[in-house]
Amino acid sequence: MEMRKYFGTDGVRGRVGEEPITPEFVMRLGYAAGVSLVERHELPPGERPAVLIGKDTRISGYMLEAALEAGFASAGVDVMLAGPIPTPAVAYLTRALRLQAGVVLSASHNPFYDNGIKFFSAGGVKLPDTVEAEIETRLMDGMGCVEAAHLGRARRIDDAAGRYIEFCKSTFPNEFDLRGLKIAVDCAHGATYHIAPKVFHELGAEVVSVGIAPDGFNINDGVGATRPECLRQAVLAQAADIGIALDGDGDRLIMIDRQGEIFDGDKLLYVIATARKERERDIEAIGGVVGTLMSNLGLEHAIARLGLSFTRAKVGDRYVLEMLHEKGWRIGGESSGHIICLDCHTTGDGIISALQVLAALRVHGQTLAQACADLVFYPQRLVNVRMEPGFDWQDNAGISAACARAETALGDDGRMLLRPSGTEPLLRVMVEGRDGVLVDSLAREIAAAVEAAVA
Repeated sequence: MEMRKYFGTDGVRGRVGEEPITPEFVMRLGYAAGVSLVERHELPPGERPAVLIGKDTRISGYMLEAALEAGFASAGVDVMLAGPIPTPAVAYLTRALRLQAGVVLSASHNPFYDNGIKFFSAGGVKLPDTVEAEIETRLMDGMGCVEAAHLGRARRIDDAAGRYIEFCKSTFPNEFDLRGLKIAVDCAHGATYHIAPKVFHELGAEVVSVGIAPDGFNINDGVGATRPECLRQAVLAQAADIGIALDGDGDRLIMIDRQGEIFDGDKLLYVIATARKERERDIEAIGGVVGTLMSNLGLEHAIARLGLSFTRAKVGDRYVLEMLHEKGWRIGGESSGHIICLDCHTTGDGIISALQVLAALRVHGQTLAQACADLVFYPQRLVNVRMEPGFDWQDNAGISAACARAETALGDDGRMLLRPSGTEPLLRVMVEGRDGVLVDSLAREIAAAVEAAVA
């Protein structure tokens, strides 16, 4: 496939004010995407394609929303503005309202000074690489505008949050509730701040809310799924039964038990997979579980003990989703907390994933620790090294030599992985094996080789 200039593993992302996250570029992007929508969807005479635009709580969302709206309108596409709502809410509403596409303005777990644009198809799934490549090609044609009589219109959806809250609750089994549970919920000052606490409260839980005061600048700042220590302190201080940490756009999930132990996406995926197997008792119907290249070997072995197949996709929830569709399976996820349950939603959803974990615990009256008792992880060390975009790390002699030494040292008892981040200017170095001391040493050695190469 041809290399794309703007789209990464999770849409277009960057620092606000620097290309491509500028008002001028985002307006052109809206126009290019709008032209593609007009050509791809045949509608009755007089009807225009329509898209939904949602955003997280970054200050730049106002500016980029206006630019994107203008781009779509100039291509003859109607726009429905949902305001601050989670990424998976955009996926749901796009499908529920029978729209032609959904767009999210968010940089997920990144700081407030970053932002991004990601697209969902009419079916509520992220656009395939081929369609993103088509939009990039159209960007080269420049900006245009339809005749005034054919311009798109814009209107706001006032009940977007309420619709999504009811959808989330509908994925929790009717025979259960959350009464008697005290749940701490960290919304990362992001898009779930006015949604997640209500979902768990309306299902009966006593809710302690964290990270629900967005000011445009504090999204993910010391809170949320990428900074779980804040939630951990709240769980311990409030004597909560469990903690739920979401990221800025609500598609990641990390959980914490009452003792303060952190449970990442791999562990939560195992809890959900175990519950699915026990509930359905039909291994062929479940098929298997999709992880990623970063998933711990311990998860792979534990899934095998359940009698289920396990396969790895490239890192990125979009690739997990593609693999699920390819295999005909229903559950998959990443250690970072992106978990996909296709029997509940078309995309990864932090709130819905938390509800699936809570339902699994309710069935047997278990704690998270008890549910994960058979899951033994290999020591894994991840080191992020800053790297300028375009640096050819694969052909660097120093990095290759360090990797060769690591492979020899690990033998059949471990593995390593180097990959560029799809969202940040980083090279991620991961080493995993039975010997934790060796793993740590090898990860630091490879990271040092990368740092020397990029210096």
